[in-house]
Amino acid sequence: MIDAAPQGSAVSARLTRADGVTGAVAAGVIGVLWAGLLVFSLGFEWSGTRWAFAPLVVIAQTFLYTGLFITAHDAMHRTACWTHQGLNDAIGRVSLALYALFSFDRLLAKHREHHEHPGSHEDPDYHDGERVGFFGWYMTFLLRYLSIWQLVGMAIIFNVLAHLVGVGEPELILFWVIPSLASTLQLFFFGTYLPHRQGERAWEDEHRARSNDMPPWLSFLTCYHFGYHLEHHRFPHVPWWMLPRVRATQLEEAS
Repeated sequence: MIDAAPQGSAVSARLTRADGVTGAVAAGVIGVLWAGLLVFSLGFEWSGTRWAFAPLVVIAQTFLYTGLFITAHDAMHRTACWTHQGLNDAIGRVSLALYALFSFDRLLAKHREHHEHPGSHEDPDYHDGERVGFFGWYMTFLLRYLSIWQLVGMAIIFNVLAHLVGVGEPELILFWVIPSLASTLQLFFFGTYLPHRQGERAWEDEHRARSNDMPPWLSFLTCYHFGYHLEHHRFPHVPWWMLPRVRATQLEEAS
């Protein structure tokens, strides 16, 4: 797992057993909400004026898809359930499988490289965003992580649900396919592009990351506090739901 001790800060590095339970509960809540909303939206009779509510469901499901990935990301840092590594890894594997049949071990290796070489050409998440632009970087980011076997697997699941289970194809596209794709854009924009793009300001330290200047409520809604990215790189042992506390402490110490 990826881990690091805090460097010169009053931020507590010690996660209690209660924090381990909180991480597992948060993972469970996100997973249950994701599955519940997906089953509801695919089985609901969408007709007439009911379609007016479909965009709200798509937005909510996109947010929950993002939560699945953030949960898996925490598992890579052993913070989804730090007290039980087996459960922690299981949470990560299940979350990534539900998200888009990703391999936990493969993403863990890539994410370790990201933390070891952030913002450099050895960083698998990095690209010369100033040269290729936002969408060029985004497409490179996607292609670097997607595999042909994932696409084949997702296509098989789609056809099984559509032709054997009887789920409508419009519903599958709207409530299953589109939210998963939209969440990749959300994760990339708030968790990679904004924090790691080159800018006029010099990097503060070797982590080559910056944080989005948002209040905690907006930080949560945009990407589960993943936008507090400098704090995440400095304290990768801290779970997503504790990052606002870390950021507040860091800002207080810097003032």
